[in-house]
Amino acid sequence: MAKIHYKTIEEIELIRESSLLVSKTLGEVAKVIAPGVKTIALNKLAEEFIRDNGGVPAFLNYHGFPYSLCISPNDQVVHGFPGQQELKEGDLISVDCGVILNKYYGDSAYTFAIGEVSEEAKKLMRVTQECLVLGVQKAVAGMRTGDIGYAVQEHAEKHGFGVVKELVGHGVGLALHEKPEVPNYGKRGAGTKLEEGMVIAIEPMINAGKANVKFWNDGWTVSTSDGKPSAHYEHTVAVKKGQPDILSTFSYINEILERKK
Repeated sequence: MAKIHYKTIEEIELIRESSLLVSKTLGEVAKVIAPGVKTIALNKLAEEFIRDNGGVPAFLNYHGFPYSLCISPNDQVVHGFPGQQELKEGDLISVDCGVILNKYYGDSAYTFAIGEVSEEAKKLMRVTQECLVLGVQKAVAGMRTGDIGYAVQEHAEKHGFGVVKELVGHGVGLALHEKPEVPNYGKRGAGTKLEEGMVIAIEPMINAGKANVKFWNDGWTVSTSDGKPSAHYEHTVAVKKGQPDILSTFSYINEILERKK
């Protein structure tokens, strides 16, 4: 069984640099994401930006994944393929990005509204972001992974949304996916104990309808079983005493989206 890799203060700073490059890359995506843009163009932009800043796209060729971004529109939950599809008004687009910089991984995801979206989509985005905030608040030494999962699940289900069970958050650092697993559901006080030096990716994947998902024949794409939209937000977080240390940020995205209003 794989062991948890505890990070030194120096390693956490290197993961912060990787995570900030992911955050800036998603900010670059935010600048151009709009109706009429092909999702493959977002992938190209992200790959060039990551390489121009000394990083390597972490997803490209990871277990054979052929792209630098996972781009999942509407009812796709995660791991969607960029392609010739043009974004259209009303779409909900989840963009997941990872980089390797100085041998360390960073990982973050954000769900974008394309133009004016439905009230249901707005609520789904808001609640999923709130789930992320509530989950991250539990990422402190002495808590357990079940405390994170419970916080996410309780908030999502309170609003009538489904929590994806088949996919989970994870440790991150020298590998993209490390121990421990960080589910978005669970019982308070259960699961792996969180300790200083752990770095985890917390990533609520919340469906507007049922929690059930289906796996596509491409070996990657996951979509909702009922065709309703899904949202996905993710931060890389270092576990500390007292309060979590969030290594990624949505500030670059938020700044751009405010400017575009």
